[in-house]
Amino acid sequence: MKKVITKKLGKLLIENGIINEKQLGEALDRQKKRGGYIGQNLVEMGYATEEEIVSCLTVQYGYPYLPLRNYEINHEIVKLVPAKIAKEYYVIPIDKIGNTLTVTIANPLDKEAVEAIEKASGCRVEIFVSTGSEIEKALKTYYGLTSEKTDTSQMLGEVNMHEHKNEK
Repeated sequence: MKKVITKKLGKLLIENGIINEKQLGEALDRQKKRGGYIGQNLVEMGYATEEEIVSCLTVQYGYPYLPLRNYEINHEIVKLVPAKIAKEYYVIPIDKIGNTLTVTIANPLDKEAVEAIEKASGCRVEIFVSTGSEIEKALKTYYGLTSEKTDTSQMLGEVNMHEHKNEK
């Protein structure tokens, strides 16, 4: 069971010195007018980076962050997750030890993704989180795929989930 911190994303970002109260207020106002998730609004407004948002989300949900920059993945490991699943769930297999497949995913709360990976690979799945843009690059590198989900805000929105809407 992962340790879940019940603090709102905006408060975590303020506590970590990433944004201030004024910036959070502006992002919340923008969210009310345009919709979307608080994390995506903060990124689009230039107040936070995608990495900072994901880092705080990993603290909030208890999954470790794995930056994929300069990370080399064995092609035999990549073969354990079919391209269709990798693209659909924004997941990249990283390593396999025994019967445990380590993956990095944009939305660690997606139980359907974990079930699909376990079924396809025959392995138990251990989850790490990476940014959507990092996973996008890895999909291109290891699977030769591009995705319709190239919009960072859409990927951040998937992770932010509904409890981050109208946050204050």
